Amino acid sequence: MAYFLKQANLKGRTYLSIVESYYCPKRKGAAHRTYKSLESIETHKARGIKDPVAYFQKEVDKLNLEKEKEKVKLIGELSPRRKVGYFPLKAVMEKLKIREALEPFKYNTNFDFDLYSVLSSLVYARCVQPCSKHKTFHDVIPYLDENTDFSYHQLLTGLSYLGNDYKKFVELFTRKTKLKFGIDTSTTFFDGTNFYFEIDKEDDFKKNGPSKEKRHSPIVGLGLLLDANQIPIGMHIYPGNESEKPVLRNVLKELKEQNNITGRTIQVADKGLNCAQNILEAKRNRDGYIFSKSVKQLPEVEKKWILLEKDYHKKTDSKGNILFWFKECIDEFPYEYIDENGKKHTVMIEEKRVVTFNPKLREKKVLEIKKLVEKAKKMKVSEAKKKEYGESAKYIIFKSKSKDKVVATINYAKINEDTSLAGFNLLVTSELNMNAEEIHQIYHNLWVIEESFKIMKSDLDARPVFLQKKESIMGHFFICYVSVLLQRLLQFKVLKNKYSSNDLFKLFKDFEVVKNEDSTYINISAATDLLQDLTKLWNLPLTNYYLSEVQMNKIKNFKL
Repeated sequence: MAYFLKQANLKGRTYLSIVESYYCPKRKGAAHRTYKSLESIETHKARGIKDPVAYFQKEVDKLNLEKEKEKVKLIGELSPRRKVGYFPLKAVMEKLKIREALEPFKYNTNFDFDLYSVLSSLVYARCVQPCSKHKTFHDVIPYLDENTDFSYHQLLTGLSYLGNDYKKFVELFTRKTKLKFGIDTSTTFFDGTNFYFEIDKEDDFKKNGPSKEKRHSPIVGLGLLLDANQIPIGMHIYPGNESEKPVLRNVLKELKEQNNITGRTIQVADKGLNCAQNILEAKRNRDGYIFSKSVKQLPEVEKKWILLEKDYHKKTDSKGNILFWFKECIDEFPYEYIDENGKKHTVMIEEKRVVTFNPKLREKKVLEIKKLVEKAKKMKVSEAKKKEYGESAKYIIFKSKSKDKVVATINYAKINEDTSLAGFNLLVTSELNMNAEEIHQIYHNLWVIEESFKIMKSDLDARPVFLQKKESIMGHFFICYVSVLLQRLLQFKVLKNKYSSNDLFKLFKDFEVVKNEDSTYINISAATDLLQDLTKLWNLPLTNYYLSEVQMNKIKNFKL
């Protein structure tokens, strides 16, 4: 547990004591005991100590620091088990030369710990066994065998420091990635998501907003930017009640300024970020865009064009199976926006539009519509309240019959329209000379950024967030961002996309050894195709049963 300074008032005087909290087996919870009595504040002031509370708080901090160091040392000595699967991530991190890049920061901090050690340990631990920061410090980092020398308090201090300036450190990683692996901003992919918190009330940063898990907990939003090769090159954290649409403009603008990117980029994003302001901003910056657009919200004339069978071409796989149908057109289309003075404007923009029809997607959508219609019919029969219909309410027309009576009727026109448009998708783009198949392929690469969010939320267990301080929260997401970046560099740049994210995270989490008393190691990891391939590729003894200390050092200190 920990020490804290207690103040108690008695007969007009304030007495101080250092109290230790500890786990009590009888209570099955925390209990307190006096570690040291310190007399009254008035007595210490009479002896010349101007601020007795601050004076003895330093002693408390020192006791906690010593206790944390003892815990780390004790845990490391108790178990011979070592987690080694993060060694490829360590090799990527060292290739980026992040340790050297962080050296200048020691001049404006008074840290008595190594910031790089905190950063790298948190990243490796996140990939090996994601959990709370407290559990990470006590139950994961000691088994990484990284010779760390920092306390839990120092870990949180370092995390807050990184979070407070996370944009600066993201820029650092982007610059190093560009130097060592290269980045390609001819096409950039962007998407946003949100993360919920296990707290009841919102604050200035954690705002109630439209959670993608349909929760009502306070959330923060996170926008992620990837280059043409699906490498993360930008991150922006924003309050959960803010719209994602301006985030696209802000992130891309910041990224270009920070990295002196002057070339033309093509922004690729989903329909949620398709708006007049984003399109006009791209035009003003001489950039391009590929967005999806909801076919249900199109004017009737465009819906008729989509449903006309004329001019469709089919795309098949190597066996002749139809993947999708597509057709395209170039025309001027109206966009409306409201300026800073609240005045509404309409502009005509020349675009290429590509509509695709996917038979498998149609089957899925039609099934979803049928389920909602069946639910709507059941609700209607049971005379359910409007709020009980949920999503199926879109297929119901509600009319007030009297003051207390509302009549529900099935909206067959809406059902027929949605069924007819099921399976169709529309892409809008500024790239007039790009063919339809290329536009379709580029847009569907956006799934990679969705997988990056999946990695954050599932493999890295980034949610729910239990931290409270804004800087710590931003530091938490920065650690997740760096984890995804290193994994993507390993997957796409080093291993040339031959292995899936699941394969790599299985390696990170499952590759373990047990240290013997004679300083040899036993490899307790299950054999996988990836381990066997890396053994040959990198000339490492990853499939050996016994590992000597020399062999273990070869794995731990592997260089790319």
